[in-house]
Amino acid sequence: MADAHERILLLGGGNMGAALLGGWLETGLEPSRVVVVDPKVGDALRPLIDRYGVRHETNVPDEAFDIALLAVKPQMMGEALPALRAALEPESLVVSIAAGTSVAAIEAILGERPVVRAMPNTPALIGRGITGAFANARVEVAGRAVADGLLSASGPVEWVESEALIDAVTGVSGSGPAYVFYLAECLAKAGEAAGLPADLAMRLARHTVAGAGELMIRSEDTPEKLRRNVTSPNGTTQAALDVLMAADGLALLMRRAVGAARDRAEALSKE
Repeated sequence: MADAHERILLLGGGNMGAALLGGWLETGLEPSRVVVVDPKVGDALRPLIDRYGVRHETNVPDEAFDIALLAVKPQMMGEALPALRAALEPESLVVSIAAGTSVAAIEAILGERPVVRAMPNTPALIGRGITGAFANARVEVAGRAVADGLLSASGPVEWVESEALIDAVTGVSGSGPAYVFYLAECLAKAGEAAGLPADLAMRLARHTVAGAGELMIRSEDTPEKLRRNVTSPNGTTQAALDVLMAADGLALLMRRAVGAARDRAEALSKE
């Protein structure tokens, strides 16, 4: 977490920005050290303002900040960032969680400075996310530690040494929750097709996906080992896996899906 004297500007108080802010406050950050800038107060931000008295502004105030965390949508960056430049010192740390927004794009507006580009995911909303992060050459060891502390409020942080790898992180964990939600959808529909009532099939699918995910987190075994543990030779699970693990099965589809998300993230960073 940031040093006790450092002031933080949170640009964007939507779901992800509010999730991070909530984590900071719950772990002891003084509310007076944060200013949230957002044109409106949404449902995610309101409880934090009411509970902690966090300061909210509709525009960037005429003050100096040591750290700015950018949590606005990528398409809003061009409009939102110029006003931020006057509030930052040359060595102020900028941490961006805007998908597809490159370090170069941020520096083009805010000037050359320490920048961390990060990709969290939506389980951050319940403190169970994971974030991939890249630091440019101007971020020193202390700055990386500060960014790590801020981002880890919603779950573990994994650092990559090449900015291009953030696009791959986006394809795996950034977009990944949607793949898992779709898996639950498909599993429930398959159960329904097998004769189960729709509501029962959905409950079974939701709890199965959630429970298996929790088991992976708690177990020291690899996902492959866990899969083998529940697969009896010539049993029901093996019959299903023979379909999923066919040459044109899930592995191929997942490689295509992650590749498509990575490629789109790369394209967005160049637009």
